[in-house]
Amino acid sequence: MTNKELGKVAVLFGGTSAEREVSLNSGSRVLAALVGQGIDAEAFDPAERSLNELKGYDRAFIALHGRHGEDGTMQGALELLRIPYTGPGVLASAVGMDKFRTKLMWQAAGLPVPEYAVLTAESDFAAIERKLGLPLFVKPAREGSSIGISKVKSAGELAAAYAEAARHDPLVIAERAVLGGEYTVAIVGGEALPIIKIEPTTEFYDYEAKYLRNDTRYLCPCGLSAEKEAEIRAGALAAFRILGARGWGRVDFLMDEAGQHYFLEVNTAPGMTDHSLVPMAARASGVEYPELVRRVLMLADLDG
Repeated sequence: MTNKELGKVAVLFGGTSAEREVSLNSGSRVLAALVGQGIDAEAFDPAERSLNELKGYDRAFIALHGRHGEDGTMQGALELLRIPYTGPGVLASAVGMDKFRTKLMWQAAGLPVPEYAVLTAESDFAAIERKLGLPLFVKPAREGSSIGISKVKSAGELAAAYAEAARHDPLVIAERAVLGGEYTVAIVGGEALPIIKIEPTTEFYDYEAKYLRNDTRYLCPCGLSAEKEAEIRAGALAAFRILGARGWGRVDFLMDEAGQHYFLEVNTAPGMTDHSLVPMAARASGVEYPELVRRVLMLADLDG
């Protein structure tokens, strides 16, 4: 597509979620990449402007992260405005933001997920610790960027971890730790890109390891056999499509010590910062950042 065919583009970033700072970083880089290619792109922060001001734009590049950005609400608004947008549609975005319901759909389709439990204030925390084993992870079901996540390593710590997660979201899950390695598969336009293995030096791949530290290692090639990588890339693409997702996104998975993989979660508006994983995977397949941004923009669409 030519720049003229792409039209006037609103790059949506900032927003009101707990991931605002990450979104500002992602969106500013996306905007610079588009403008640098001569595309008529402008910044648009929904926290500071009415969505009515989007009228007149031809496309929207969603670089919002978290609630009111990648949870289906912004996608629904753009559907009503009839402005094609990047990333999955309303349903896939809403389900993908909810780790619990994503797991339910993947389980129903026969995909492997780590054993988990939904927590409430009335939960028998000791029984859940025994059932899932230690260590385990506790996380808000509808937050991203590892916000509110705790690693429970000792008996009796689950209640405090639940309270921390519940500060961010009333829906909280506990998840059995799978400790054989953390990986991610980027998906762009129906293609699963090379897998990246993530090796943090922190206790786990938390907010600091994702965005602030420079000692987190990203391995691509990831070290899996060609056969295993092909199997998982195909599975990640299936996991993405099961949610009804289109466009682009990222599917994270874990490996146990025996070499079994478990799909963890999907990201329907992946980060585009200098630490982000989709640009790394694209670069490994020969696509540099500006071309990646252009490809994602060309995938902008409406649900129907």
